[in-house]
Amino acid sequence: MSNAAIILGAGSGTRMKSEKSKLLLDLNGKTVIERTVAAFSKINLIDEIIVVCRACDLENFKCVLAGYDNISYCFGGNTRQQSVMNAVKTIDKCDLLIIHDGARPLITEKEIVDTIKSAETNGAAAAGVPVKDTIKVVDKNNQIVDTPDRSTLISIRTPQIFHFDVYLKAVELAKAQSKDFTDDCQLVENYGKPVFAVIGDYGNIKITTPEDIPLAQSILKMRGEA
Repeated sequence: MSNAAIILGAGSGTRMKSEKSKLLLDLNGKTVIERTVAAFSKINLIDEIIVVCRACDLENFKCVLAGYDNISYCFGGNTRQQSVMNAVKTIDKCDLLIIHDGARPLITEKEIVDTIKSAETNGAAAAGVPVKDTIKVVDKNNQIVDTPDRSTLISIRTPQIFHFDVYLKAVELAKAQSKDFTDDCQLVENYGKPVFAVIGDYGNIKITTPEDIPLAQSILKMRGEA
């Protein structure tokens, strides 16, 4: 079995309020992107890693990730779906397509492997955690119209993993429908393929705003990293 991981890192990161890519920010002595790639490079079930980035970040990414094998690069598109497809086009063939946000550097080996195993069995799987808050549905005026049962709600994260042929068919259907999805699970759900949630780690946060850096540092400290 041959599996390919796509690490998405082409976002502008405007909410981080940083002049450079948030993936190049320091997190306890390592950049965010290096921590993310390092997590996937340790998994022997993954044969290649494609890092999707902006053209302006390519040389910096290559410098930071110079010590890692089996990594290739491609440029992002205008949307997430386009960025993933730019990477998919570089893959000759694979069994599982593993899609992960480059801004989630605290992903654990167990979370990756558990999601891979579920995708092998079910064809489509994604890491997630049960929501802690009560969720409200509101209308356009912000009036609460519904309160979903919290026990049925999962906050979906990445990795999101799919059989390669399933993902390709889902993309073709979306193109025919003129749809562009911001979530890969939703893309595959639109194709009619059920996606199975794998309960992961609450520490698998996404680095999005300045407040996330000290939070990530706290998580690393809890995990024993000084």
